[in-house]
Amino acid sequence: MTRHGRPNILWISFEDTNPFYGCYGDPVARTPNVDRLAAEGCRWPNAFSTAGVCAPARSAIITGMYPISIGTHHMRTTHTEAAAPELPTPYSAVVPHYVKCFTEYLRAAGYYCTNNVKTDYQFTPPLTAWDECSRKAHWRNRPDKDQPFFAVFNLDRTHESGMWPKEGEDLSRWDLSAIPLPPYFPDTPKMRLAMARMYANIEHNDTLLGRLLEQLREDGLEENTIVFHWSDHGPLPRGKRWPYDAGVHVPLIVRWPGHLAPGSVNEQLVSTIDLGPTVLSLAGVPIPPHLQGRAFLGEQAAPPRRYVYMSRDRYDQDYDMVRAVRDKRFKYIRHYYPNTPYMIWVSYLNRHPIMQELWRLYLAGELTGPQKLLFEPRPVEELYDTTADPHEINNLAADPAYADELQRLRQALEEWRREVGDMGEIAEAEMVRRWYPGGKQPKTAAPVFVPLTVDSPAVTALTAPAAPSHESHETTTPAPAEVPAAPLHAKLAAPAAVQLYCATQGASIAYTLEPNTLEPNTQAPLEQSPHPRWLLYTAPIRLPLGQTTVRAKAIRIGYADSDEVMAVFEVS
Repeated sequence: MTRHGRPNILWISFEDTNPFYGCYGDPVARTPNVDRLAAEGCRWPNAFSTAGVCAPARSAIITGMYPISIGTHHMRTTHTEAAAPELPTPYSAVVPHYVKCFTEYLRAAGYYCTNNVKTDYQFTPPLTAWDECSRKAHWRNRPDKDQPFFAVFNLDRTHESGMWPKEGEDLSRWDLSAIPLPPYFPDTPKMRLAMARMYANIEHNDTLLGRLLEQLREDGLEENTIVFHWSDHGPLPRGKRWPYDAGVHVPLIVRWPGHLAPGSVNEQLVSTIDLGPTVLSLAGVPIPPHLQGRAFLGEQAAPPRRYVYMSRDRYDQDYDMVRAVRDKRFKYIRHYYPNTPYMIWVSYLNRHPIMQELWRLYLAGELTGPQKLLFEPRPVEELYDTTADPHEINNLAADPAYADELQRLRQALEEWRREVGDMGEIAEAEMVRRWYPGGKQPKTAAPVFVPLTVDSPAVTALTAPAAPSHESHETTTPAPAEVPAAPLHAKLAAPAAVQLYCATQGASIAYTLEPNTLEPNTQAPLEQSPHPRWLLYTAPIRLPLGQTTVRAKAIRIGYADSDEVMAVFEVS
């Protein structure tokens, strides 16, 4: 534990990775560091993502809320599609006003929170979510080395784009004939070469994971740091973008010295939406009741799940709507567009060498058996016994012997959709119109400074002095929005503090302090720091004797940030 009595927490994620690891029984994986982490901690074989693609899945992880519940379910909201200009993109999802990145709760509790570096949340990452969010972000950068930290490292070599062939790559170390292929992939040299590339990318990330763990050891932090390893979803066609296990079955390993038995295995169902609440539980931070994820460790751990849930909606160019539910054995999938082919057009997917090989063989009429699954008509429902059929090939939805399981999972899916509120029932264009009235993104109101002294108990906000009156009734042109407003000034008697206020419901406020920032005997501020350390406002700011400049801006997820405001306080 730190001197504050709370553990440090480290997340190391691999993008786009099923558990192709030695510790999960993979026969060809080269993952010594991941395997060592599992040997020193606990492994969850039944961990699943909320979506088979990056941004919706990551929105659930950072908010603890299902994508379909907060409007982050369509993939690629902040991009434009040249071939589909009619889409209502770009936009930043306007989540409910009470929804925050869970790291704000950690920061408010005194944690130093860093992210290196991927966000991809379906909304612009709020300034208040992280102390640092960059390729240089690291727990080693915290000003107080005894401050507890929550540090995230997203290792991206395993991303789907890492599957594209690279000039000069050498995969000769891999025995292509030994690599296992799922039965829905044809056995061709190009297919095996692509799979070898995937394993090589995992090996690369494994090395980076090992370096991070070594840095923990060098810093003497191994014993008081809880380490999580996970991924956001799977990497391969008929996996990524789909709720099949190949798309949503992810690794989950946690090392918690003195609490989780080395080499242990926990069979309970876990969803990646549970990661944030679990971190709050471990940090001793109360879990807000609106979070839909459940803690699976710590004092606030919830009872084990009976089900995990997944969704699929518009991904890149094409619309779809699929919902799925799974227990430890059975998976139920419902298609809302059963007349639509599985292989709707997603241009990015078609860059995948495995997808290119599938298309080649499809056109040649050479696909056989399960290899044709992606090219056949969709059923309305799918039901799989994942124990007997781990590759989800034999659809049992029409089998009378499984009618009870089908009905049970139908009901579970409907209850979940009602509970969380499925925004997939709203057309995306209509959803965005509600968020962006008149097609314009709403903007967060600028913060207001409210001085607090013994003689003035936060009754009046600090305002600029009134402009001198003139006989002329001509209007003046306001300064452009990008030009910062002139700083406000106040002389206060000690002891003094300042409250910050924002009129936008649900907004968070970031601030930074810059002492002694006025040129002597003038009202001209010194040059402002271009990269200030923005703090999260959670309580009145106590002002020291002398001169202090407070800079502030307000942020609400999905809104444009407020203008920055500044005030100079002289306390005597």
